[in-house]
Amino acid sequence: MAWSEARTAARECGRAVGPVPGVRVAVADAAGAALDAELAALAAVPPFDAAAMDGFAVAGPGPWTLSGRLLAGAAPAPSPLAPGQAVEIATGARVPPGTAAVLPYEDAEHGSEKVHGEIAAGRHIRRAGQDVARGASVLPAGSVVTPAVLGLAASLGHDTIAVRRPRVAVLVTGDEIAASGVPGGGRVRDAIGPMLPGLAAWAGAAADPVVRLGDDRAALVAGLQAALDGAGADVVAVCGSSSRGPADHLRAALAEIGAAVLVDGVACRPGHPQMLARARRPGADDAVVVGLPGNPYAAVGAALTLLVPALCALAGRPEPGPPGPERLPVAGEVPVHPDDTRLVAVSVRRGRAVPVGHDRPGALLGAALADGVAVIPPGWTGPDAELLRLPG
Repeated sequence: MAWSEARTAARECGRAVGPVPGVRVAVADAAGAALDAELAALAAVPPFDAAAMDGFAVAGPGPWTLSGRLLAGAAPAPSPLAPGQAVEIATGARVPPGTAAVLPYEDAEHGSEKVHGEIAAGRHIRRAGQDVARGASVLPAGSVVTPAVLGLAASLGHDTIAVRRPRVAVLVTGDEIAASGVPGGGRVRDAIGPMLPGLAAWAGAAADPVVRLGDDRAALVAGLQAALDGAGADVVAVCGSSSRGPADHLRAALAEIGAAVLVDGVACRPGHPQMLARARRPGADDAVVVGLPGNPYAAVGAALTLLVPALCALAGRPEPGPPGPERLPVAGEVPVHPDDTRLVAVSVRRGRAVPVGHDRPGALLGAALADGVAVIPPGWTGPDAELLRLPG
């Protein structure tokens, strides 16, 4: 299947299965998820008329007689300001009724009793609801919860918000995989298991603890069933069993659990042996199964091709990166294949995508150095190419 068609299939599968049910979580725990419903203001911002500068709240024409001090968080002034009165006031403090303006320190001449200066009516006062009115809808469902959105939700009075966050089970297969230490005796360290939870979080999902399996069909079937049972994972990412070698059992395992294979191989390099399937979960909506190659950089390419689009569609949120396709001129020579899309690790320098090298299927150095992946379609003649951003 062509690379672009595979990404479309992943999105369509995610949309068909999703969206995942929303859950209510503490605001501090919502980062990276997608809003399950519009975010509305429980309180106005600001919640009261507040001073926008340190200085003096004054009433009527000057000069003004000082009559006190108001700090942020203090109780409201006991009475309105009368014309000719002033109170020293801190930024964020509630201005007393009758205040004509706030006169900043730097614009005032003042002693211990009198304040002089020029004012403009309403100057340096943030009116209640000036930024957001109470009850206003500020963000639609599906918006990504960024750090700024966390602060916004808190400022609007929310302690919890409803979000959609797909759950991902990660199964890493291979008799040769070592989970720790410096491997020897023909074994290699698992590089994909530590990487995938971060990729999932970048796409707004949460990964369960990684499960490592040997090259055994029965173990893989059992692992898939355990991940899918009940209200299990929304997505199962199987790493290292999607090729056609004697130790690759994903196709047989998917057939045994009755999953429908939607993508079996993608015309891209690296990452050709990747798979997408739709599997039934007992007592719950269907789940998505993504098969990733066992080579680490090939797994990155496959994750960008199938896993990330499926996760974002399940959450009903946009994919990471700028809205719409990002295209940049590619600097230097890149290999072009007549039939396959190439995924080239690049850094972005002065508005150009510069290949960083070190992007053979089994190596992650290129991905670690890169800002993104340049998508080089079959027969590409340049100079511009689509850029898929990598997590920063």
